Amino acid sequence: MSASVANTTASAAGTTGTSGQRQTSGKAISGLGTDFNTFLTLLTTQLRNQDPSNAMDVNKMTEQLVQFTAVEQQVQTNSNLQQLITLQQGNTMTTASGLLGRVVEVESRQLALQNSQAALRLPAAGAARSAVIQVTDQSGRVVSEARPTLTAGATSTWSWDGRDSNGRQLADGSYGFTIQGRDGNGAMVAISAGVLARPTGVERGADGVTLRFGSLALGYDKLRSVQP
Repeated sequence: MSASVANTTASAAGTTGTSGQRQTSGKAISGLGTDFNTFLTLLTTQLRNQDPSNAMDVNKMTEQLVQFTAVEQQVQTNSNLQQLITLQQGNTMTTASGLLGRVVEVESRQLALQNSQAALRLPAAGAARSAVIQVTDQSGRVVSEARPTLTAGATSTWSWDGRDSNGRQLADGSYGFTIQGRDGNGAMVAISAGVLARPTGVERGADGVTLRFGSLALGYDKLRSVQP
């Protein structure tokens, strides 16, 4: 009887680790129901055939019943949580679909070149008065470099037309970029920039809801703002 409870506890622990899979939770609950009936059958048989002079410890029996019930409730809770997550992701997808075609700002280390256009939202001038932006291709080669001046008291937008340093038009896709600030003396100052792009699709997968910007895919949690 103790072995049955221990095996069931191990099974439930595995289900908790993969609570993102509704099918696994469903199988676990079904398995618990079967094991619980087996457990009760064994318990009833033991009670019928126990030695009157050496009766079963009532406290131990009660402890096993409570433990098994707790495990069953835990798996049921996991299943309910998965249903809530699924509903939340569905709501997120509905909301995200309204962003299609609009310009949004996202947190990313890659630019989305769409229709030969890409852009960054630069921070307002502070300690940094200007920025050095380098755009790289998939192999890490620098294809373009710019040194825009930052605007005092307001953010600004830097746009890239998709041309490399030789003036050649590059194909649409995702490109890496680095940005460094420079103070009035040319010394390096750390700054960050948001990527501006238009979502082209919304997907839901094992990692949650994803926004697509052509070949660039980012989690919905990377969304910073929606432009008017």
